[in-house]
Amino acid sequence: MQTKLTKLMGIEHPIVQAGMSWASSSAALPAAVSNAGGLGVLAAGPLYVDDLERELLFLKQATSRPFGLNIPLYSPKSKDFLSLALKHHVPVVFASQGGPKPHLQAFKDQGILWFHVVASLEHALKAQDAGVDAVVVVGTEAGGHPPGSDVSTLINVRHVLKNLSIPVIAGGGVADGWGIASLLALGAEAVQLGTRFLMTQEAWVHENYKQQVLKTQVHETLLVGRSLQPVRMIHNDFAQTVIQAEKDGSDPVRIAELFQSGTLKKAALEGDMQWGKVELGQSAGLIEDVLSVKALMAQLVEELNTAMQRMLSMGHQD
Repeated sequence: MQTKLTKLMGIEHPIVQAGMSWASSSAALPAAVSNAGGLGVLAAGPLYVDDLERELLFLKQATSRPFGLNIPLYSPKSKDFLSLALKHHVPVVFASQGGPKPHLQAFKDQGILWFHVVASLEHALKAQDAGVDAVVVVGTEAGGHPPGSDVSTLINVRHVLKNLSIPVIAGGGVADGWGIASLLALGAEAVQLGTRFLMTQEAWVHENYKQQVLKTQVHETLLVGRSLQPVRMIHNDFAQTVIQAEKDGSDPVRIAELFQSGTLKKAALEGDMQWGKVELGQSAGLIEDVLSVKALMAQLVEELNTAMQRMLSMGHQD
């Protein structure tokens, strides 16, 4: 299946693995996704600059196919991350949490694609005006840092698509080929999956984390830290502490301190399911197994083809 973005990126399938701190901060997961015909994305966020360069070199050795690098622009290391992306001619940069305009020309000069992660139509229009190649839009169902507006993927993505002329990658709440088909039907040119790729053998997270995802039902995640930059995660001791502090009207500085006391690293690397930020999307409730990336990609493509054939057959009934 070819779309504007599969042609632009040079990939076989309109499937993008979300850049997830820790889970895809090792070359193994993005390399496997790219080798299977999707677009794997290395997450720079939690890495030291030297470690990121090492993983980039590993990734370039592990795949000859296109891949992406996710860079949070708010990070104090973002300038160094961007320099590495230019030095190693990364095929696609996925940038978030900051303005793209000051950086774009250097990447355009090297023919590097810049995709910008946005939370709303307002941010999507600003990114388009700045000159990005595409935007990534997710809804509240997504894990990690979805928009705090509680607007669903179905609505948020369609709202952006109705008002944008550049391609859109859509995500949030997708765990199978049926979900991919639904967002392509909506008008997206590719679909991003996070939690589903977290649940692969190649994802760099603690076994406790993967077991927690398997246990989590569709209604058992929530947005924590709504007065700050909320994260979608499980309801554990850390989440309850922050929620209670916000409910009690605690001092904002105190709430921020509590929110920063729990980390994704504590959950993803140390396996602390009570005091770590166990970030996952609502789609966790649709996931029943941990597969190799190769097996998962084959399954996603088969389901996508089945869903598309079903739609086509509905137009040819006697």
